[in-house]
Amino acid sequence: MRPATSSTTSWLAAAAAVMVVSGGLVAAQAAPDGENGRYSMTPIPEGVLRLDTRTGTVSTCTRNGAGWACYAVPDERTALDTEIGRLQAEVERLKAQLAAGPTVSGKMDEALPKSDPLRKPEPKVAEGERKIEIPLPSEQDIDRVMSFLEKAWRRLIDMANRVQKDVSGKI
Repeated sequence: MRPATSSTTSWLAAAAAVMVVSGGLVAAQAAPDGENGRYSMTPIPEGVLRLDTRTGTVSTCTRNGAGWACYAVPDERTALDTEIGRLQAEVERLKAQLAAGPTVSGKMDEALPKSDPLRKPEPKVAEGERKIEIPLPSEQDIDRVMSFLEKAWRRLIDMANRVQKDVSGKI
């Protein structure tokens, strides 16, 4: 046998780590490949979490019937950068729209005339913050009330006549 060199030793270590991971036993940290440790592996309950140290991409690697499969983890940073770009474009559009719009002069020294349509009316004290709406009675409601009052008035008159007869008969 020939003596082991450092490149052969690192290759053997990487192969051993792959064999351990593929055999179902997960090592705490897989040995890096020959290119300055591009991938960093960390065990998780579902399999292995793989970090690409060059691009920053994170993937989850799980074992299925056909072997190992790695899927990229959704990157929130990409979504945030997209939203920041959209908002910056909207701010620029609104700034341009403001710059192109009519200019407003400063504070006016004189009061607005009373006939000015832009002047808001003074709030009435009676209205205040709350507005209470009372529905008006219908014609049917008014007829019922009038019928009741007529009957009550007739009974009152009849009662007064009876009392007068009773009093005049005793005297």
